[in-house]
Amino acid sequence: MSATLPAVSDSTTSRILDVAERLVQTRGFNGFSYADIAEEVGITKASLHYHFATKAELGRTLIERYTESFTGALRTITERLPRAEERLRAYVKLYADVLAKQRMCLCGMVAAEYGTLPAPMQDAIRIFFESNESWLAALIEQGSREGCVSVRVPPHEAARMLVGALEGEMLIARAYGDPGRFASAAQLLLTRLLEGDSPGLAARGRRAGARPARARKRSPRPPRARKN
Repeated sequence: MSATLPAVSDSTTSRILDVAERLVQTRGFNGFSYADIAEEVGITKASLHYHFATKAELGRTLIERYTESFTGALRTITERLPRAEERLRAYVKLYADVLAKQRMCLCGMVAAEYGTLPAPMQDAIRIFFESNESWLAALIEQGSREGCVSVRVPPHEAARMLVGALEGEMLIARAYGDPGRFASAAQLLLTRLLEGDSPGLAARGRRAGARPARARKRSPRPPRARKN
């Protein structure tokens, strides 16, 4: 989820994007100016405008770059981890790793300012979330086939719920300065998906000797004697 960047036009462009990404992840897109970037990179604002004519252009490039990096991380998870449960845990860890660096998901931060953004940035944000949801929906379907994931809604709806919950929990954890809040909430989400209603859990319990409770049979009461 951190940006490991594809080739860019030159090292200055790469440094501009790196600084801008960190500023978005810590302040939000509207929380910094070109002057802030120019000062950190050590260039003039005129030079910065040479690389990115407008802040909107810079923002769109940042989102597209972040999406490409995130998609690469998902591809790596798919290639290295065969089982759905492993992939799901690795997906959640992408968010936890970003929060551990005292940053937020770049697209989550920008989405919070959606109404103030130009159309090209809005389109790029939707592409990021749609690609995440599609990957997760396929993963949830795989988990259902493997018997390790149990959901009572269509996979694409479960995927939307998971993405929204993780993004929201990151914001709340940030407000308290406590990554542990995110870790606890994320673990609860995983437990509900992987164990909560899973048939596999019931099977494990039966193998361990657990028996379903049986209703007690009440013994009939003796008839009362009639009074004369």
